[in-house]
Formats: sequence, structure tokens, C-alpha cells
Amino acid sequence: MQTERKGTGSVSSGEVVWMTVPVLGFLIAAHVLGHVFVRFRQPRVIGEILAGCLLGPSVLGQVAPSVSRAIFGGQLQGSNQRAVLDSVYWFGLLLLMFVSGAGTRHLFCREDRSRTAVLALFGTGLPFLFVLGAGPFLPVESIMGPAHQRMALILVVGIAVAVTSIPVISRIFHDLGILHTRFASVVLGIAVIEDIALWAVLAIATALAQSAGLEQQEVLAHVGASLVYFCLGLTVVPALLKRLNAVRWNILASASPVAYVVVVLFVYAAVAATFNVSPVFAAFLAGFALRTGSQPILEALDAVSKFSFAVFIPVYFALVGYRLDLSKSFSASMLVTVLAAACAIKVLSVAVGARLVGFSPLDTVNLSIATNARGGPGIVLASVAFDAKIVNAPFYTTLVLVAILTSQAAGAWLQFVLRKGWPLLSVDEPMLAPSSEKSPTARVAA
Repeated sequence: MQTERKGTGSVSSGEVVWMTVPVLGFLIAAHVLGHVFVRFRQPRVIGEILAGCLLGPSVLGQVAPSVSRAIFGGQLQGSNQRAVLDSVYWFGLLLLMFVSGAGTRHLFCREDRSRTAVLALFGTGLPFLFVLGAGPFLPVESIMGPAHQRMALILVVGIAVAVTSIPVISRIFHDLGILHTRFASVVLGIAVIEDIALWAVLAIATALAQSAGLEQQEVLAHVGASLVYFCLGLTVVPALLKRLNAVRWNILASASPVAYVVVVLFVYAAVAATFNVSPVFAAFLAGFALRTGSQPILEALDAVSKFSFAVFIPVYFALVGYRLDLSKSFSASMLVTVLAAACAIKVLSVAVGARLVGFSPLDTVNLSIATNARGGPGIVLASVAFDAKIVNAPFYTTLVLVAILTSQAAGAWLQFVLRKGWPLLSVDEPMLAPSSEKSPTARVAA
């Protein structure tokens, strides 16, 4: 007996079941492969991304296309399923950034502010300027998309070389149990500063690709709003939120702290959307602001963290893998060339900055390799550039693979350092946190 539709846009109970099947598959596959990768002392997050690749068009779509169609769209309207998967994807990403922000309260602690700023300047500025300077001599015709916009393509290449992944490196830090260390705060501080500048550059690149002229005022307004939001989110708002947490009339905070912290996350995202600021960035700042809360607030953050890392965040990374279609195009020579050049430029640039501010040789190596992880932002960059017709299909595939490989290398190296008992920084102490938050964010995935 079929459940009838009761209105336009409604779905039957059978369709609801089929909507949950892909999410269930991603959740199980992500946990299984994540566990396998951990057993082999590899980053869990790479296993989760690989789970999505296996279930996506790259593997299952090629090996068993009928099964792929049955699971991903054969039994219901594709738009409904895409809406569900997109919602889970974005909710997982927001929760990952929220938990990461909550775990890095001392992100810009006084003793590291100047070092973080210098490392961000060198780690972002040098690679980007190097690409811009070499732009006239680069053979970009072989990677150019249908837009045929050379300047936009050079900007994309510059971003691809300079970018550091906040979501992936945050997850790696979480799995290794080092999210509360000074090393993690420095690396994430660098990544946050980089993202503000590089996403603004991407906006310029896509505007150029549209051939409608550069909307300079709009770009400047967007960058300005991001900077203001960033500064307020690190200074004024946390102090105001701390007072709001303690006032007597805040019934939600006392009656249901978990609901309260989720509401704070959504309010941050809504305000960010109003000012055209990335909701991902807003989620990070929301978690950052709540880290000075009372014991019930900290316990609520711990509960949200446990649930997020059990359900939504693994599915998010699986969906990252699912969205990759490696069967479309692949060039081994292009991958080797881009991977080697991007890693060399990024690692050497960060190393120069690290040595200038006094980090030891081992510190320099650790910081250089960690900030070389491109992860999610690298994949997002590839998707945006490909959709805007700035890059062609082979270079899109190359950018995605570079993002995954550099993230895997960063996780493997940091795990090797910890296994050897070497310090991540010469003087690296955990950012002291209440006992309630030491699980799960302080555990080592092993």
C-alpha cells in the first residue's frame, strides 16, 4: 500500500526511506574504512573520503552502475535526494568547524600572535606572489577551461598552491588528540588568516571568468565584511556571549545547554549570511566564543562534539569523496608535476617564515608539512573553478588529488612524530581544558 502525496513537493514514506539509504551507506562505510586506516596508522579522515570514492561514480558507478542508480537516485526524484545529501554535507561541515573552534579557544594567544601572523604572511604571501610572478611564463593553455581567462586561471593556481585546509587538518588534530596544543592553535591560526585572503581572491577570479567585468566595490565590501566579522568574533562577541551565558533570564541556557549551543551556532551562521560571510567561518567563530562558557556549556559542547564526530562529520567527508568523479579524466604527469611544485613552494615558504621567527628545525618541518594539507578547501577550490569554466577536467582532477594526497601526508607525518615521542613544537603544552572536554577531543585515534 502506497502512501499518497498530500501536496506539491511532498514525498511518500517509501521515498523518505530511500532518502536515508545513501546517508546510511556513507555512515557505515566511513566508519569502517576510517577504522581500517587508523589500524594501519593512517589518518581516519582519508579513509572516510575513500569510502565516498568507493560508493561514488569513480568506483561503484563504473563497476556496478545499476546498483549505483538504485541507491543514488533510482527510486526517487534526484532533486529530493540531492537536497538531503547537500543538507547533510553542509551540516556536517558546520559542525566540524564549530567543534574545531570550541577546541581552539587560545587560537591567537598573546605569545603566538606575532609568530602566527608572520607564518601566515610567508606561507600565503610567498607562494601566491611566486605564482603571480611566474604567471606570464606558465604554460597554462594545457589546463585552461572554456572561459579562456588567463588571469583568473593564474589566480586559481596561486590559491591552490597557498591554501591550507581548516576542516581536514582540524579533523587530523582531533584524531591524534592534539587539538588543544599550541601547535594546533598556531597551524589553525595560519589557516584562518589564509582563508580570508584566498577566498577573496577566488571571488575575483570567478568574476573575471564571467567576463562581465570586475565588480570591485562588491569584492571590497565582501572582504571588509569578512574582516570585521572576524575581528568581532575574536574579541567583542566572545565577551558578550560569556555574559549572556550567565544571565538569569537566559532560560534556554539553563534548561537545555545543548539546544543553546546549537542555537548560538545557527545565529552566527544567520548573521554571517546576512553580511555575505561564509557560514563555515561563522561556525568556527561560534565554537571559539563558547569555549569560555560555564561547566554546563562545556559539557554541552562535549555532547555536540561526540554526536558530530559519530554521525555528521564522517558522512561529510564521505560526501567529499562521493563528489569526486576520477573516471572523467586523469593525467599522471600533470599530477606529479603539480604535486611536486605545489608542495615545494608551500613547504619552503612556511619554512622561511618559521626560521625567521625562531622555530627549531623540527618545529619548522612539522609546521611546513601540517600547513601543506589542502584538504576540503582545495577540493572546494577545484569545484568552483571547474564550474566557472576556469580550469579544464584534467586539472580539476589533479587539484582534487593534490588536496587528498597532501592531507594524507600531513596526517601520516604528524602521527609518525607523535609515535617517535618527538615534540610538535620545542615548547608545546596542551591548552588546559576542563575534564569534561577531554573526551572525545583529547583522545588519540589508535
